[in-house]
Amino acid sequence: MTLSQYVSALQEDIKTKSKTGCAVMSLLAVLCLLLLQTGAHGFGISLFGLFGGDSLKHEDITGRAILNTTVQACRALALAEGKNFTFPPQPFTAESVAVACEASKSSKSFRQAIKLIQKNNRRVDISRLFSPRFHFDNEEFTEGRKLIAEGLSAVKASNKRNNFEAARAKLGRILHTLQDFYSHSNWVEMRNKLPNSNLIRSDTSIGNVAAKSRATCRNCDGDDCTNNILEDILEEKILTSGYFSLLPFFSTKPTGKCSHGGAFDQTSKIEPKGGINKDEFDSSHGHLHREAANLAIAATSELLEDVRGAAGDRPFLQMMGITKGKPLCFVIDTTGSMGDDIAAVRTVTSSIINSKVGTEDEPSLYILVPFNDPDFGPLTKTTDPNVFKNAINSLSADGGGDSPEMSLSGLQLALTGVPSNSEIFLFTDATAKDTHLRSTVTALIERTKSVVTFMITNILGSRRRRQTDNGQQQNSRMLKSDAQLYRDLAQASGGQAIEVAKSELLGATSIITESSSSSLVTLLQAARSPGKAENFTFTVDESVKNLTIYITGRSATFTLISPTGVSHSSANMTGSLIITSKSVGNFQTLQLKTQVGLWEIKMESASPYTLKVVGESSIDFLFDFLEVSQGPLGGFDVLDNRPRAGVNSSLRLTLIGGDSATVTEVTLVESSGSGKVNGSVQAQDGEDFLVQFDRIPSVEFVVLVKGQTSNTSSKASSVPFQRQSATSIRASSLTVTAADSNSVLVPGIPLSVDFSVATSGAGGNFIIQATNDQGFPSTFPSSLFLGTGGSANGTVNLTAPLNTTSGTDVTLTIEANAPGGADTNYVVLRFTALSTVTDFTRPVCQLLSLQSNCSENCSLSMWSLSVQVTDGAEGTGVDRISLRQGNGTMNTSLSADNENITLVSYNASCCSPDVELLVVDQAGNVGSCFYTVRATADNSTQPVNVTATTTTSTSTNSQVPTATPTVSSSTKAVQSFLLCLSIAILGLSF
Repeated sequence: MTLSQYVSALQEDIKTKSKTGCAVMSLLAVLCLLLLQTGAHGFGISLFGLFGGDSLKHEDITGRAILNTTVQACRALALAEGKNFTFPPQPFTAESVAVACEASKSSKSFRQAIKLIQKNNRRVDISRLFSPRFHFDNEEFTEGRKLIAEGLSAVKASNKRNNFEAARAKLGRILHTLQDFYSHSNWVEMRNKLPNSNLIRSDTSIGNVAAKSRATCRNCDGDDCTNNILEDILEEKILTSGYFSLLPFFSTKPTGKCSHGGAFDQTSKIEPKGGINKDEFDSSHGHLHREAANLAIAATSELLEDVRGAAGDRPFLQMMGITKGKPLCFVIDTTGSMGDDIAAVRTVTSSIINSKVGTEDEPSLYILVPFNDPDFGPLTKTTDPNVFKNAINSLSADGGGDSPEMSLSGLQLALTGVPSNSEIFLFTDATAKDTHLRSTVTALIERTKSVVTFMITNILGSRRRRQTDNGQQQNSRMLKSDAQLYRDLAQASGGQAIEVAKSELLGATSIITESSSSSLVTLLQAARSPGKAENFTFTVDESVKNLTIYITGRSATFTLISPTGVSHSSANMTGSLIITSKSVGNFQTLQLKTQVGLWEIKMESASPYTLKVVGESSIDFLFDFLEVSQGPLGGFDVLDNRPRAGVNSSLRLTLIGGDSATVTEVTLVESSGSGKVNGSVQAQDGEDFLVQFDRIPSVEFVVLVKGQTSNTSSKASSVPFQRQSATSIRASSLTVTAADSNSVLVPGIPLSVDFSVATSGAGGNFIIQATNDQGFPSTFPSSLFLGTGGSANGTVNLTAPLNTTSGTDVTLTIEANAPGGADTNYVVLRFTALSTVTDFTRPVCQLLSLQSNCSENCSLSMWSLSVQVTDGAEGTGVDRISLRQGNGTMNTSLSADNENITLVSYNASCCSPDVELLVVDQAGNVGSCFYTVRATADNSTQPVNVTATTTTSTSTNSQVPTATPTVSSSTKAVQSFLLCLSIAILGLSF
């Protein structure tokens, strides 16, 4: 049966069945799946080339605009620092842009940020397929613009608080709506060559929108829809868009209105027939697809420039994952017995900051979470190393009467605050009091792919005292069995559980310094409990530097054999293979001389142990499990939780730094055993690979990637490489999904989040747990009853207190536990707390004075200006003023007469005749004020003429200076620049 026959049969089924509601839902469910794979809505949402041809998809448009804007931000930073900037070769790639930005080690995080934004963009067509405002369908222009403006406010508020993950997610969603405007409206047909800047503002008109009663289209001429929009609509510049409906009897298309068009749009079969979408080259208006895509790229770049202006160049680049080093995150027990531990943390913090700041491994973000009992937090997140130092230095060891502490609460808060693929170090000498959070913490570890290393002191010690029931004090010590929870979490995350005496802690903190490189990769990782003799091999390629082995376990013995056959035993850690070795507590570390080839390590311990081999390399990988659609055409969506057990599965793998490498083998390897499942690897576009497995291991596993890379130092044309994921993964027979809800949480207003739980196994009462990292009030069902192979629905009601700061990131984790606790799954949702924004007006500049004595010899003369900056009577006030262009000196001060007025003075050499002030208010509205003085001599006898120009970017509030000025708006210039850059740099053309 063909796809169209399948749909027709379902439609006929609706007409004939008495239970039309069930039939309609069945049809909608199936058509949802089909539309996701056929690109019936939007520029297309393909994964792995499910679309043919050269049509540009949302992913392409988003990725190209991000690369474009990131290059501009890096260039501006370089010029501001007096450095030269070299544009990367065309076409831009994540790797080449990272290199141009002098942050080559951040190519993985940059690529990951792009993919997260693209994923959230794509999901608008999944979760909001039937909401016209998300696509500018059905002439819902006001509603669509409102979505963009509110989302843009949330992005800016998140960035202001360094909540970059939340900013990326929201950014992806609003970009989808923005891009659909150019594909679904008649903006292109009206011969507009620049984006509609008013889409990202709420205080301006989006344009003249067609009245509901006004006809906008005629029938297409058969399959030719080139001229189906009425001439008067185009001549009068009236905005319209196509109507869309899956079912003809659900259509709300008024008489005479245009349709979206396409095989699934049933309104296109109602007069006027046809459509106007430009989603692909073979769409109704596919002849304008290239123009629509180019404008969408330019509009995306324009919005990104607005986000960049509000955040500043460095925070914008952090949001995009362009950073020099990894985040540094500490979770620290601050109870009375932790004084020595805190002192050790201060020492290692100072060492890292003093040695890394200014280098390519300078931490990109500093995060600190203290905990004790009953308190934990607050989370300190900063990009300023001195702020972090001060926060560490302010910690004091105090209180904590009984032994268990709120360690998992502190870890949960840290996991929701760090970027993905971060490493967290937790310091404690006590057991966890909040063990009920174990599954929540595990879910967050899996979701963020974060590595957690526990620095545990006081094992079998007796420093902490606790009170017994009769009021007497007795010694408390953490027994080896008490630390098992930490060992399990460390193993699941790919970290270590390092157990040392307090006097040994400082010696063990070398792992923190060694792990701070942003190019650290895992070659091998294994855990055995109970321990057993076993041989492990790992391949080292030419790109690997600083090869290091970590072993945890008491009495762990081993023999190491190099590719040349040289061996060393753990009894003698000196020789030609080893640079340094250290043993402290249960932790051993070996730094090896790098040799390319196959290494072997023979573990000979009967005690439990973990083994991890790491190095620094530009070659790494990202991966996501995919959910296989049950629709007739197949297709995939990225899974955000555990893959399904008992069925085949697929994985998307992206090779990082793989210009000279390719993937040949992907295997799912049991974390604590030797079992493995081999996958079938299919190369896709660029560095992407699709890997298919006929089953998923029933126990925890990691992803092992092997391939070939070119060899420049030997006669062999290529050598093998291997990389392994750090975080363990577990399959589940449960599926937990949440209905798409507004990702903005308004303080004081409850937000309802609907979720469903399904099982492919036995039924019963499933325990439900919903937690949020901010401790906001919430309600949810404590359990749901599911039949065998059945499902059930529930709702979480979450409320942010009225005093919640705008931009606060709220992470909600909803878990379902099967009867007996043998199986669990989860869904993790992010929300941004955002107070209602009423200020959409940009700050403006007024030139007070401009003085210049510029002569032909510019080095001998200076010029200066004085500017008054205001945000209007109803504005939120000026937040930040910075130089986007200019090499002079700027000073700011508040007016003595009016605190709402900021005075700016600027002085510069006449050799630097241009200055651009970037002015941002508290709501994130961005104004740009440009001034220039240029000395020009028509001939040797004529006098010098001085001119000045001021502009408030995309605002009508330009002020006229007094020195024989000319006034112009930079809006069209900026738009033209973005459009031309999109076309020229990215290789696009009309």
